[in-house]
Amino acid sequence: MHELHQQQGSLSATRREYTFGVLDEQAMARDPFVQFGAWLEEAIAAGVPEPHAMTLATATAEGIPSARIVLLKEFYPRGFVFFTNYDSRKGGEFAQNARAALVFIWHALERQVRVEGLVEMVTTAEADAYFAQRPRRSQCAAIASPQSQVVPDRAALEQSYRAVEQQYANQPVARPAQWGGYRVLPLVIEFWQGRRDRLHDRIIYRNEDDTWHIERRAP
Repeated sequence: MHELHQQQGSLSATRREYTFGVLDEQAMARDPFVQFGAWLEEAIAAGVPEPHAMTLATATAEGIPSARIVLLKEFYPRGFVFFTNYDSRKGGEFAQNARAALVFIWHALERQVRVEGLVEMVTTAEADAYFAQRPRRSQCAAIASPQSQVVPDRAALEQSYRAVEQQYANQPVARPAQWGGYRVLPLVIEFWQGRRDRLHDRIIYRNEDDTWHIERRAP
């Protein structure tokens, strides 16, 4: 308890103020994808580490949540796309509950973006096209790894990888049927900008009948 108290004291002593920027709903793009693209470009230009990284939250049919970091591969014009193994835990949860939430955090810019929406699989053509662009070693790993399943040890995983390499030694690596992508179709997108005294700016885009409505919410 004493150690925890010391840690809490240290954390409170390092609180920061947020002074990087402001958000004015009148100045924001009417299309949230345009606004997101502008923020993403600014994050890249600022040298933010892993600017495409996003937290992906899913849930079972019973509402048991889980979250992990994945990489954004596309976001326009319909939704936010990432690729994975359909047999993974997230794939299994999407089969039960086709909803998801995303969070992007760009600390250097004191910004975050939150997305809530429905989920659909990308087309076979989209999955094939992206898989073909992946490094060959990543293609082999996608086949060798039974994502989210129990494996005996690291050696077994590496042995499986070597077997796949040998199988495709003199030919292109074919996309496995269990590997592909998902698209999160947003119903709500929130842009958050840190401000002084914790009076942060929160601008929300809500999709109603394919029309985006913009509103401000209290922090």
